[in-house]
Order: sequence, then structure tokens, then C-alpha cells
Amino acid sequence: MPPVQSVPEPRRVATLADVAGLAGVTVGTASKALNGRGSLRAETRQRVLEAAEQLGFSPNPLAQGLLAGRSWTVGLITTDSIGRFSIPVLLGAEDALGPEQMSVLLCDSRGDAIREAHYLRTLMARRIDGIIVTGRRTDPRQPLPGTPDVPTVYALGPSSDPEDMSVVPDEHGGARLAIRHLVESGRTRIAHITGPAHHAAAAVRADGALAELAAGGLEPATGRVHFGEWTEAWGRRAAALVLRAEPDTDGLFCGNDQIARGAADALRESGVRVPQDVAIVGYDNWEVMAEACRPPLTTVDLDMVEIGRVAALRLLDAIAGNRTAGTRTVPARLVVRESSLG
Repeated sequence: MPPVQSVPEPRRVATLADVAGLAGVTVGTASKALNGRGSLRAETRQRVLEAAEQLGFSPNPLAQGLLAGRSWTVGLITTDSIGRFSIPVLLGAEDALGPEQMSVLLCDSRGDAIREAHYLRTLMARRIDGIIVTGRRTDPRQPLPGTPDVPTVYALGPSSDPEDMSVVPDEHGGARLAIRHLVESGRTRIAHITGPAHHAAAAVRADGALAELAAGGLEPATGRVHFGEWTEAWGRRAAALVLRAEPDTDGLFCGNDQIARGAADALRESGVRVPQDVAIVGYDNWEVMAEACRPPLTTVDLDMVEIGRVAALRLLDAIAGNRTAGTRTVPARLVVRESSLG
């Protein structure tokens, strides 16, 4: 029979007491040195760090968090079920939180107040360090109830309380970028078709468009803004309506990319060339929609990833005790494609 081989004993994991013993300090002093707390002499702290490295000691993150009263977790509550806006915000937040070794818990309330309250209770029970609130609209919203001690930042849609921390896109500036681009491209009869007038996004974008037209000494084609729905179907109907009312229209600024794609379809089917006869600019830079448009769509990008990153950085500052109230605005940018280059 072959000789029986002995199984090596598993290597014992070093403990904090082992580190303290090797460094010649108390367990409490070793803990302070490893966590960067307390007033210790530099040589004592260095001795503990060297002992930890020699023993291969790794502090337990959960235990560290409990000692510090933190969970190293942030909750992100959204009303955006399809993720069109919340996923870019989440990616930006993770870019900022990752280096701090913090995790994000995504909670989709689906716009339901009862579901939102449930998620809020769940997050509070987990002793989260902070909350980011986002959604699919830029309308101001009521603050979360019952979270006075948990830092909270509202991203995209601001809190209705000016003392809260909010991070929002420059909707007005984005609309002005769109109109300026059309004017600089030689367009002088520019119409604006957009979503429902009671939505903040539609109202603010319309104000920006009219302001930029006025700055160039221009009036909107047809003499008014055409409010409707955030749909391709509305874009098709509105484009036909504009051309009937103002046949010499040479530019369309659309309130979102879906409206713009519908408008492009309607113009093409009517024998109107885009962009040679009518240039089109959309809004949101929804790449799936903008790049599938024929021709590919020039559009305004709200930089949702940057909004998420800035929101997370503000949250980190608040968690560290450096809270600054108020709303911060992230600039928009224009993404130029073929629909406006004729």
C-alpha cells in the first residue's frame, strides 16, 4: 500500500491580537493605527503597519464599518423603470464611489409612493451611508420623508426644498446650443416641436429655444412652440403640421430624440430632404434612437453620467461632514451627426 500522506494543517489567519503582540502595543492601539484614528506617535503607527504586513493581516471590512458606524453602502432610488436615465446616473455614481470602496444598491420604485416608502425603510434598516434619488423627469419632487440624518442628493429631478442637495442638467443651455447650431448652419425659419407643456423639461427647453432665437433676431417658424407628446407619432404629426403652416421651414428643433425621429420619417416620406431642405436637432442623445434615425440625429446630450458622478461626489462630501445645500447644474453638450450637416 502506498504510504499515507499527511494533510498540512490550514494556515491560521492572523488576528488583530497577533498584530498587537508583534508590534508590542495593546489591541486598542493596533486598531487605532490600522484605522487611522486617534493621536498616535508616527513610529508607533509605523510599527503596527509593519507588523500587519509581516503577518499578512487584513482588517474585516464589515467589522471596520460597524466600528465606524458606517456600512460603506449608498442607496439609489429611481422612478425610471426602463433605466434610460437611471443607468447612466448609476454608472457615474459608481465611478465616484468605487475608489472609496463603496457599493450602490439600486431600488426601482416605479413611481409608486408605497413602493418608494418600502425601499426607503429597507435601506434605512441596512444603515446605508447616503441616498441618491433620480428618475426619468426633471420636474422638482418632494423630499424623501424621514431621512434627516442620512445625506441625500437628488439627481436629474431636483428636490422642491432649496436647502436640499440637488444636481441637475442645464436644460435651458442645452436648448440654446441646439438653436445656435441651426442658426450657425444658415437656418432662419426654425420650428420647435416638443412634449407636454406641463412637463418642466418641455417648458424649460422651449424657453431656451425662444431665448436663443430672439438673440439672433429670429421668430419661431409658425409663430409658436408646438407642445404635444414625447413620442415618434407626435413627431410625425407635428412635422406635417409645421410644413403645412410654414412651407419654407428649414430647421426643426425637437424636444426629444423620439419626436425628432418621427419628424425625420415624416419629412422623408413627404419627399423633403434631411438635412438639405430641413435640418433636424433632437434632445437627450438616446444613442439607440439617434443612431437609428435616418439620417443619424444631431442631438443635445445632458451628460447623465456626469450628473451621477457629481451627485456621488456631493454625497461623499456630505457623509464626511462637509454638506453644501443647493442645486448644482451640469452643462449639456451638442453631439453633431448627419441630420443637421446639409
